[in-house]
Amino acid sequence: MVTNITNLSRSGLYDWMLQRLSAIILAVYTLFIVGYILTNPGLSYAQWSELFTQVWVRIFTFLALLSLVAHAWVGMWTIATDYLNSRAFGEKSVLIRFPVQLLCFIALFSYLVWGTQVIWGH
Repeated sequence: MVTNITNLSRSGLYDWMLQRLSAIILAVYTLFIVGYILTNPGLSYAQWSELFTQVWVRIFTFLALLSLVAHAWVGMWTIATDYLNSRAFGEKSVLIRFPVQLLCFIALFSYLVWGTQVIWGH
């Protein structure tokens, strides 16, 4: 049995569910931010800063950040395994797919660390 260490859950169904759940969280977060901007015309830095001093907004933002990273990873993994693992690349497809996945992992992890510092830093 061949195992794949680059997908999140080792199950296509769980990855599919994770991507759908993360999409819902991202949609709700987007509606919240757009709604806040539309209901506060002439939004100042002080108002924006005040919004993000509230703990529930920080938690919601962090949840949206985690959802974005998970959503991007599942999507990237699916594209990489579907298109970079094709017969066109032959037996050496792992030599192409793995560096692409590694680069995406490093970028997503960096975004997660940086975003966490922005959200929770002082």
